[in-house]
Amino acid sequence: MENKTTEVFGANVERLPLKDLIKRIGPGLIATGIVIGPGAITTAAMLGSNFGYTLIWLIIPIVFMGITFMMVTNRLAIVTGMPTIHAIRKYYGPVAAGFVGIALFMACLFFTMGNISGTGAGVNLITGLNWKVGSALMIAVVIYCYFTKNVYSKVEKIITACILGMIVAFYATLIGVGGPDWGETGKAFVSFQIPAGGLATALAFISTNAAVTTGIYSTYLGKEKKWKKEDLFNGVMLTDAVIHIISVVLITGSIILVGAIVLHPTGQKITAPAQLAEMLVPIMGNAAKYIMGVALLGAGFSSLLGNTQRGMVLLSAGFDKDTALESKAIRVGCLICLIVTMIICYSYGGSPTQLILMANVATSIATPVAGLFILLLLWRKDVNEGYKKPTALRICMTISYIFVLFMTFSALKTQIPNLIQSITLLF
Repeated sequence: MENKTTEVFGANVERLPLKDLIKRIGPGLIATGIVIGPGAITTAAMLGSNFGYTLIWLIIPIVFMGITFMMVTNRLAIVTGMPTIHAIRKYYGPVAAGFVGIALFMACLFFTMGNISGTGAGVNLITGLNWKVGSALMIAVVIYCYFTKNVYSKVEKIITACILGMIVAFYATLIGVGGPDWGETGKAFVSFQIPAGGLATALAFISTNAAVTTGIYSTYLGKEKKWKKEDLFNGVMLTDAVIHIISVVLITGSIILVGAIVLHPTGQKITAPAQLAEMLVPIMGNAAKYIMGVALLGAGFSSLLGNTQRGMVLLSAGFDKDTALESKAIRVGCLICLIVTMIICYSYGGSPTQLILMANVATSIATPVAGLFILLLLWRKDVNEGYKKPTALRICMTISYIFVLFMTFSALKTQIPNLIQSITLLF
């Protein structure tokens, strides 16, 4: 009688040595550069300045959810043979794919607004130029990168340099202020409390640093990187996801601690990205503005460079159009997005933090929308046929999605009125 036992793919794939794993990563670093923009810096600073060490425990769900989202979306890309939104189109139809593409694009578009103001703020701190002039210069550099060859390679190298610069800048600041109170930090890590008024900021922080949008976009970057199905099992994708989330936590964690040490005891609140530099002047002197200027410029530029591409790729995927980074449609689309967001930012009369608020709200809405279809795909038997059942990933994704829903609907009760008010200010 014929043996019906079928060996599932991946069972005999050997893990690569660490040096080979390092050579194969890349999408996670680009994702970090996109995630760590002015919005991430501002919300992290707000957590520390407004609530001290209390919300440092949010790093735990960010690590859990960040790795889960990256691994689930990359797995689905491997087992379906296509990036996330294309898989949604195949299994749930063009309407679902289009809806997800639009939701994710809008989240990215709002982030671009925050990135423009943040990049300008960084140039202003370093050179004294008007933030609009500074951001225009950086946008010109971004456009040049978009319209040259080997876009992926250039983006990966530039963003890696920006990430390293941010890590150095923020840890220099953390050392300069004397370091954290480790006892308070340890207690906060196991408190799992959200103080009064902290839910909206907590949601903004989580939705910025552990958004399913990042995982979805990584599937298209993986295609550019030419990842193969063996990379799901030989450690490449896991290493990429871990390095992504570690770099995010290293940066945002240091910002929270600086806010808790320097700003929280004074009772002063962060209302603009550049304000953190002003608060550090008594401790670090004139060097404070340059340190924060480099950090903001690195964060804004790297996020601006990758985020606009991300938005156009996800929108194009929603409508089954070309998603290659060097395609004419993506390049022209990025140019149009930059022009539109520049006009909005330069004519906007409110605080830049209002733009960041809208970006965070948009992301918190987009994550449950796209996350639902990802969760459904992960639980489909036909999708995982021929591969080992992803039991652990299914459990982790379900927990993450429920947590996102709870945080989103709880916080949106207060954020929606603020979002409506902010949108009216744009017009």
